[in-house]
Amino acid sequence: MSLAPRAVLVHRRTEYEELLARHGTHGQAAFFLSSRGRSIDEVARRHHRTQEALRDVAAAVPLTWRSTRVERADLDRFLFAPEDVVVVVGQDGLVANAAKYLSGQPVVGIDTDPGRNPGVLVRHRRADAAALLRAATAAGSTVDALTMVEAAVADDTQRLVALNEIYLGPPGHQTARYRLGPDGDPAPGEAQASSGVLVGTGTGATGWLRSLWLERGSTTPLPAPSDPRLLWFVREAWPSPATGTSLVSGELGRGQGLRLTVESDRIVVFGDGMESDALELTWGQSVRLAISATALRLVV
Repeated sequence: MSLAPRAVLVHRRTEYEELLARHGTHGQAAFFLSSRGRSIDEVARRHHRTQEALRDVAAAVPLTWRSTRVERADLDRFLFAPEDVVVVVGQDGLVANAAKYLSGQPVVGIDTDPGRNPGVLVRHRRADAAALLRAATAAGSTVDALTMVEAAVADDTQRLVALNEIYLGPPGHQTARYRLGPDGDPAPGEAQASSGVLVGTGTGATGWLRSLWLERGSTTPLPAPSDPRLLWFVREAWPSPATGTSLVSGELGRGQGLRLTVESDRIVVFGDGMESDALELTWGQSVRLAISATALRLVV
């Protein structure tokens, strides 16, 4: 007998909760903010809106379903199941945070603060949660399949996927040294020294990827979220007698890859700003960047 669907409500601590955790009481938090010219009232109102949204979404889960909640900080320790329907209650960035841990489960984005959030990924209101949950498990449900990017380490089983972008670079303010080239090319690649490499998707084309694209004056069109294309840029490549700058940007289609081989003590690889859940590579290790076989299935 197949399991009933499980609604997994993904949320994050509000600014108000973080203030209470730091200062202990509402009064102490209010004093702290007032000393910096801010009022706690709007922070508390946003907190209450988020809590109301969570309650409403939880109440919309069908009685025959199972349900649970997971906080953003615990995503890397939470085990998602194939029958899950993931309901992200919060901001657009929270969808990206959850996406890297999924393997094809449908995702519903609920905006807790319409007008304040762009609503690119959290497209729906809490009042629509019941209908969206039913639609997510219905045959022929409509979803947007958003392209994701993957980093796969060549000499072990480490793998990382991201919805917006993957960054490879030094863990601090040092210079990353590596060789870069097309995956599958017998040549070792160009030796480079830079502050890192960014590989992004169409979903990420409104953020960090776009800023690099604009800075370079790139003529390559930015991909749309569902396009099977990635763009990549090397950040601040340094020319020297031992390092080059001929490969500083490019495009990857399905089946194509970019290979980076580490030539320094340590390089970190993380996706969508989740530095706490990064891969660490050292001398001689290679990583392949490409379109992920898994897409984010966002319910529309």
